Amino acid sequence: MTDQRLPDAELEVLACLHHRGEATARDIREALWDQRPMAHGSVLTLLGRLEKRGLVSRKKGPVGKAFVYEPTRQQTMTMRPVLRRLVDRVFDGNPVDLVASLFETRPPTAKELDAIQRLVRDLRKKREGTR
Repeated sequence: MTDQRLPDAELEVLACLHHRGEATARDIREALWDQRPMAHGSVLTLLGRLEKRGLVSRKKGPVGKAFVYEPTRQQTMTMRPVLRRLVDRVFDGNPVDLVASLFETRPPTAKELDAIQRLVRDLRKKREGTR
């Protein structure tokens, strides 16, 4: 399935896994508790849905009955369709407006600005190379 239409709760669980690399349902529940309090069973349900979509895999954990979950794709591959829909629906297809809104919400640090400048420089080089 290429266009992942993930509900917010599934997206947050998946983002948590991408951030951690791998985690148990308990780890995820605890990590998300402040922004999205959920029962353990709810986290397991969301992980099961993500597993059916092929976005996470599970393996037996080292102790007890818990499974350890991990994402099956790179974060960019998972988030690309989500971001594309966001830009199209909320920002009328204009990615510059998305970035401007992001920086108004949380201005970047000096270190982040340096990284953004490198990214823009690399994108310009790549674009010039395709002409």
